[in-house]
Amino acid sequence: MPEGWEWDDTLFLGSAPYYRRGRLPYAPGLAEVLAEALALDGRGRLIDVGCGPGILALGLAHLFSEIVGVDPDSGMLAEAGHRAEEAGVTRKTRWVRLRAEELPAGLGTFTVATFGQSFHWMDRDLVAATVKDMLRPAGALVHISDLKTETRDVADLPHPAVPYAAIQDLVRQYLGPVRRAGRGVLPNGTPGGEAAVLGRAGFAGPQRYVVPGGRPLERTCGDVVAWVFSTSSSAPHLFGRRRGDFEADLGHLLRETSPSGRFSERQPSTEVFVWRKPPAPTGNPPRGPLPEEVNSPPW
Repeated sequence: MPEGWEWDDTLFLGSAPYYRRGRLPYAPGLAEVLAEALALDGRGRLIDVGCGPGILALGLAHLFSEIVGVDPDSGMLAEAGHRAEEAGVTRKTRWVRLRAEELPAGLGTFTVATFGQSFHWMDRDLVAATVKDMLRPAGALVHISDLKTETRDVADLPHPAVPYAAIQDLVRQYLGPVRRAGRGVLPNGTPGGEAAVLGRAGFAGPQRYVVPGGRPLERTCGDVVAWVFSTSSSAPHLFGRRRGDFEADLGHLLRETSPSGRFSERQPSTEVFVWRKPPAPTGNPPRGPLPEEVNSPPW
């Protein structure tokens, strides 16, 4: 959890309807990489912690017999339910409204737990320890995010790049210079150091995989607006009565950048870290001395 920040239920308030359209997809081949790395065969149970509208969980649904998504935002879970119905997997999915800190919540044990760009919002030490206990022996915790270190050049693509820096400047004009998050702010951003957290919890690893992106994408003005409102730092409710003015200024900025209303982008690569719960001990433990063999005092 970010230092000096407390979670509240407005973190993604109003963002759910924009998430599916606005967020860039995970790299193609993610499911195949996980299937091979984790020997997934359509059995077992997945828990997706901080599942949002179910994008990650539903993309992996064919690899498990049951999917459980947990998230504290009711709007996100409603979207997940709609998407599960569209995909025809309602019977094997369950969406539970709760914070990760409220686990295990009687949800049982799982083969795999995924965190798709959600772990940094949580009390990570508490959640990591709890999830480890919820995993079956040799189960896996999988941390998934966009690859932050790559450069996604669009110079050879047909439309202008999305003006992300200018959009962020506009957001700051309306919401202030410090990144917003629910009712609080994030002066130092969100925390890293997942390796130390998961190591403390007793996980082994990690194994790192990069699923390559790079596919050209075409985005419309509406897609970019949806991206802005899908983020915690510019969730719709933060603008209050000025939301209409912000949308008008954002639209002007986008049309000024691309009169055609089209933008080019490259799909980001996806970075995956697989952490393993140690397997249960097998066989008999090493034999220690029996009570009568202990060197006890002669009285």
